[in-house]
Amino acid sequence: MNYNLMYIAALLATFGITVLVSRKLIPILKSRKMGQTILDIGPRWHKSKEGTPTMGGLAFIFAVVIAGVAASIYLALTDGIRSTLPFMFTLALGVVNGLIGCVDDAAKLRKKQNEGLTAPQKFLLQLVSGALYLLGMTLVCGVDTTIYIPFVGAELDFGIFYYLIAILLLTGVDNAVNLTDGIDGLCSSVTLVVGLFFTAAGYMNGLAEPDGSVILLGAVMIGACAGFLVYNFYPARVFMGDTGSLFLGGLVVGGAFMLDNPLLVIVFGLVYIIETASVILQVGYFKLTHGKRLFKMAPIHHHFEKCGWSEIKIVVVASAVTAVMAVLCILFGLK
Repeated sequence: MNYNLMYIAALLATFGITVLVSRKLIPILKSRKMGQTILDIGPRWHKSKEGTPTMGGLAFIFAVVIAGVAASIYLALTDGIRSTLPFMFTLALGVVNGLIGCVDDAAKLRKKQNEGLTAPQKFLLQLVSGALYLLGMTLVCGVDTTIYIPFVGAELDFGIFYYLIAILLLTGVDNAVNLTDGIDGLCSSVTLVVGLFFTAAGYMNGLAEPDGSVILLGAVMIGACAGFLVYNFYPARVFMGDTGSLFLGGLVVGGAFMLDNPLLVIVFGLVYIIETASVILQVGYFKLTHGKRLFKMAPIHHHFEKCGWSEIKIVVVASAVTAVMAVLCILFGLK
């Protein structure tokens, strides 16, 4: 088996396992009444989605771990274990964040409301997982305090401030991906495009020798998101929950660090950033104006819904924007 066949096998295995596990998982989630609670302040038509099973992200987490670890073993046997460590650290980051999301989802279901862990609790756990990831990448994978500035081509040594920037990215992007999971198929579709970007970047980055660990990350992300979309595209039969979105968030931001180009996530992950910015702006404007709203609702995908956009249109536009940003990153942003 050559490397390209291995990447294809990892993608197909992740896709197949995600579809099969989801098919078995959905009835179990339904039987245990693990349905989503919809906030009253949300779009009124979302009330019809109440009771749709959540925590479906467990299916693609299982698939990514199985296919990813199997492929990593193959890479380790052929290229040495060091070649697989960046991927394994990023996978671990995703799994730990997924566990945080699982605890959050379980708390929501137990309380029968759409509020689980408190914001400080979730942030502290994410901070610890991000710090451990950063420690591993620094000590084992040789990541230093120099940050590449994409599209400019410069490198700056931020010294101790590197760790502050890195932690902000690790926690901020993870939560940004979480916020994007608000309508059927949005987070899955956007993140599938990001997976395509990682695959292309793995081949383009360094040109002389493709980055196998980044290509593998992209392959399993594509397989996971495509497999989940079978059940999550409008009208969704299952939601990924914080379990799935925080897991994907870990892979998205971890992939930027694997490329040794962490700031690039702001560009190829522009949709995630806009979602987060819309919430921050909405809250800030509400407080400054004593009750006025900048958007009809935040995150911004709900604003577009209230403007009359269908969920499918929002997903297509967000995915297209992500694709354009990804192409720009491939052409001009890689190190």
